[in-house]
Amino acid sequence: MSEEETSGSSASSSQNSPTPALTPSTLTVAIAGNPNTGKTTLLNTLVGANFSVGNWPGVTVEKKEGTAVFQNTTFHFVDLPGIYTLEPLSEDERVAANYLTTEKPDVILNVVETPNLARNLGLTLELARFNTPMVVALNMADEARRAGLSVNLPALEDNLGVKALPTIGRTGAGVKELLPAILQAHAQNRPPKAIGQNTREERQRAADALYETIVLKREAQGGQLTQKLDAVLLHPVFGLLAYLGIMYLFFKISFDFSAPYMGWLDGFVNGFLAPLAQQALLAVNAPPILAQFMAEAVLGGFAFVLTFLPLIAVMFFLLTLLGMSGYMARLPFVLDRFMSRIGLNGKAIIPLLLGLGCNVPAIMATRALESTRDKMIVCLMIPFMSCPARLVVFSFFAVLFFPNPALVIMGLYVMGVVVAIGTSLFIKQRLFKNSPSLLVMELPPYRMPRLRTVGAIVWSHTREFLDRAGKVIFTVSVVVWLLIHVPFGAKPADSLVASAGKAITPIFAPIGLTDWRATTSLIPAFLAREVALSFMATIYAAEQEAAPPAQPMNVGAALQEQGVGLAEAVKNSVASLFSLGFSTLEATDNGNNALKDAVKSTFTPLSSLSFMILLLLYNSCLAVYSVMAKELGRKFANWFMIYSFIIGWGVAFVVYQGGKLLGGS
Repeated sequence: MSEEETSGSSASSSQNSPTPALTPSTLTVAIAGNPNTGKTTLLNTLVGANFSVGNWPGVTVEKKEGTAVFQNTTFHFVDLPGIYTLEPLSEDERVAANYLTTEKPDVILNVVETPNLARNLGLTLELARFNTPMVVALNMADEARRAGLSVNLPALEDNLGVKALPTIGRTGAGVKELLPAILQAHAQNRPPKAIGQNTREERQRAADALYETIVLKREAQGGQLTQKLDAVLLHPVFGLLAYLGIMYLFFKISFDFSAPYMGWLDGFVNGFLAPLAQQALLAVNAPPILAQFMAEAVLGGFAFVLTFLPLIAVMFFLLTLLGMSGYMARLPFVLDRFMSRIGLNGKAIIPLLLGLGCNVPAIMATRALESTRDKMIVCLMIPFMSCPARLVVFSFFAVLFFPNPALVIMGLYVMGVVVAIGTSLFIKQRLFKNSPSLLVMELPPYRMPRLRTVGAIVWSHTREFLDRAGKVIFTVSVVVWLLIHVPFGAKPADSLVASAGKAITPIFAPIGLTDWRATTSLIPAFLAREVALSFMATIYAAEQEAAPPAQPMNVGAALQEQGVGLAEAVKNSVASLFSLGFSTLEATDNGNNALKDAVKSTFTPLSSLSFMILLLLYNSCLAVYSVMAKELGRKFANWFMIYSFIIGWGVAFVVYQGGKLLGGS
């Protein structure tokens, strides 16, 4: 079968949109199966890289779909959540059951894990009750052979009344043969046979009996790698040490490896493209304010979005490797005793650790959590984990006002963790009081991930970030720039954003922020925490005269400089892999002496500590709000903004007023 016959076409939008009206030459195929059966790998092989990742309407359950063309028929594949039963206990099961009941796909593609066929057949018999033509993909057939299992395909097909095909999703063997089988099943329009349909217990007994009928067991052919690795990775002591080592590498590669590229992208856009665009517009006599708008607002907003891409791509690459290799499924076993104390299972630790590097990909990483309850709780904990953007502000104020800045910064980090745990317990008590964190201990064998599939998943997540959160971040960046510069030509003190800062100053006076310039800096700080310092540098400046016109850019020399910068970024990213520390968490002293003098004249040690606490605990930035709205819905994102502001203001109030009572300044 040729590759051309099964090439993927563009995937349809997956975010909160109904299935489009289908032509007679289009078949909707629901892919259903247990978790860890390789459904996503099969989907990628069937449709190529052109599949989309989003959420099912109204919920946080991840949705994947895509299309493929074969014999003039378009196949619209919808990958249902990995489930064990269609009796709705979890949100994943409700989503799958509702889709099969209301959307009524033309064909069901049931993907089963052949080495664990006995367990998988229970869901197969449940799927049969929908009376929808069905094809069974016996995936991981190579692992079944190594385990000494042989499936009698004619017996399986005769008992169930469906076509069954062996597949190896990792290599693609047998996957393309599924398309003609699906087409044939739809043409015959023959529902599967009903076996043990009355109760779940009857279906399981029927599944066990069917398994004994169709499976022949032989001696296993080697393959003891999983047992040997588990002896170390699941050991009470060595397993925890291995986890710490893996998380160290995960965290270090995610942030230290991507940081040089993030810095280079920011410099390339803001230091090369933006000045070049401004120079070109001025050369054709465009209004200076328009040239400034294009350089700072449009291209600056574009740079703000673009700088996240290396981090998100690297993080999802590593996260996908861990998931597809089989290690992710073992994390609850290693860490559940600790995480259960705050009402979560062991998988929650990964996004929480990622939050120390950047809250944005950390929230996106909660998609690896099966439980909607866990996703929501962890999403609401992550913004309290201090990121390097806040560290920039912390290091500036801590070095300026305190004799032991490292102790102050460490205290802020600990405060964030404590508030995050408190939030977890609060949300659990208020929203999920009688809903325990479900932990299904399934340990699939270790597998070598297929890089093509990993790349497709990484690209789909990156593309989704650009399409969803990126648009919001860019739009708000432009709006904030306008607020800072309107009325055009006015000084920053006379801008709309300064007027807003003066209006909200009474709200922050009880926590020691009585200068309108400090409160005004909180507004652009919502774009990114480190922006607070650059805005302060502008608004505190004693001289408000226009800067002298910039010298014309030497495009060739500037482009050469960017090339050198890129080479340096590559060098630094590779070098970071051979160092032990985390360069993204290193605090540096800001050398802006004019800003230091201005800040020192309006802040005190107590008010600076109050300012840092507010920046720590109040919803970290616009990008975090955007991805939280995407993952949990705008209602929860708005609620969290209010909640985190109350927490941040309240803690800052207690610290500031308590410090004054104790005689602090």
